[in-house]
Amino acid sequence: MNNWTWDYNPSTDYLTTGLPPGVIAEVERLATELAALGEDSTKVGRPLDREGGLREFDILNGRGFISFLSVPRHECVYVCNVTFYG
Repeated sequence: MNNWTWDYNPSTDYLTTGLPPGVIAEVERLATELAALGEDSTKVGRPLDREGGLREFDILNGRGFISFLSVPRHECVYVCNVTFYG
């Protein structure tokens, strides 16, 4: 088990306003899973050819994606953007 957590950046209201509750629940579920990966979360999603930096991960079978930043120094995954095409 690790001590990693996740958070919205810049804020929950800014990133989730107008999104259906099911989308928010899926984003939070994925963020929890990414935090459980710990430092390995720097390798998940796109871009595939490098690790670290701002990453993207598809949600809801390609109907959107999240952009997130894994920061090992903070032991935190920051959800930076949510895009939903629903």
